[in-house]
Amino acid sequence: MEISASHVWMMVCAAMVFLMTPALAFFYGGMTRAKSVLNMMMMSFISLAIVSVIWVLWGNAMAGGGTSIGGLFGSPFEQFGLSGQIGTEDLIGIGYGATFAIITVALISGAVADRMSFGAWSVFVPVWVTVVYAPIAFWVWGGGLLSAEGAIGSWAGEAIDFAGGTVVHINAGVAGLVLALLVGKRRGFGKDPGLRPHNIPFVMLGAALLWFGWFGFNGGAAGTAEQAGLIWINTLVAPAAAVLGWVVTEKIRDGHPTSLGAASGVVAGLVAITPACADVSPLGAIGLGIVSGILSALAVGLKYKWGYDDSLDVVGVHLVSGIVGTLALGFIALPNEEAAGGLFYGGGFGQLIAQTVAVVVAVIYTAVATWVIGAIIQKIMGLRITEEAEIAGIDYYEHAETAYEFGGLGTTGQFVPHPATSGHLTNRSEGASA
Repeated sequence: MEISASHVWMMVCAAMVFLMTPALAFFYGGMTRAKSVLNMMMMSFISLAIVSVIWVLWGNAMAGGGTSIGGLFGSPFEQFGLSGQIGTEDLIGIGYGATFAIITVALISGAVADRMSFGAWSVFVPVWVTVVYAPIAFWVWGGGLLSAEGAIGSWAGEAIDFAGGTVVHINAGVAGLVLALLVGKRRGFGKDPGLRPHNIPFVMLGAALLWFGWFGFNGGAAGTAEQAGLIWINTLVAPAAAVLGWVVTEKIRDGHPTSLGAASGVVAGLVAITPACADVSPLGAIGLGIVSGILSALAVGLKYKWGYDDSLDVVGVHLVSGIVGTLALGFIALPNEEAAGGLFYGGGFGQLIAQTVAVVVAVIYTAVATWVIGAIIQKIMGLRITEEAEIAGIDYYEHAETAYEFGGLGTTGQFVPHPATSGHLTNRSEGASA
């Protein structure tokens, strides 16, 4: 078969989504302390490496490529290693799907910045993508429980999730919260003013690259030129409106808008439009962006009131804006040949019920499954680095490297960190985004 424009389009979009994981490494890396930036970036890169291999071996089959097992997941033994797909155009879509699984897992890492053992993270990644990500992807996109043919979807109605509101963002947000609770708070959380971003230009660069990649993230599955155009415009205006919502909220609340807030607003708006990108009008996307920017800006401070240490605000941005974008479809989804649309278009409560059920199911399953996985790893090998390593810097103790040459070797050969790497720089984790 000759390569078509649709094949090229999906391959380009897959490459754009692939770039989002290194972009996330910059975004997260800039938000951590100077002595933690390499570890933070490595968590994204090792996720990319591990999930790529898992996806080829059994991940794709479980997420929709294999025969359904009770509507829960596809058979992991069918198409093992993609041997049955060689010579088919299906490999293009499989590669595109792999990039979604990679970025979803990498997103979780922001919740446990500065303190989770790299070894524990490297064990968590393959288990979580197998037990949590692949089944939920199957439920939504592979004909499983939440699809029109599935047990839940046939009862509540089929939820709309074009590019990953439940599969990616709610999923990652809940997992981040659970893992943060299991790992525990950083030393000085809520008290140490040094817990601030060490490199805001990295954050801004990461946000810009994420926005670029997101056009492929949302647009890769477009079926027509008309749909692709709507997705592109919505992916432009929703994050733009969210930036405005976030920085205005900062101005009113704190007296000044920040560049970190603007970067966070970009991500919040992108998260919110992800499930809705093909099913809302540009005006709806603008409204959705404003709401997500405001709510996520307010939500990032809840960790100080409720006492959970979500280092880089995976919960405040991905979980909150993911829920906002998913539920909003119950109100502003455009009517089409297959669905009556949202409540504001006279479609009744059906779509809102379907969206709500999808959110509840995803939250409960991810929370329980992630807790079990994390608790088992905690029991077997521990999740957290030592207190000594956390004080001196996770980069040096986990990777024998430092991002910046602030210190050197003492007379005994032991690493002596510069004062700047031992607590004076750090991470906005006193109100950030992820």
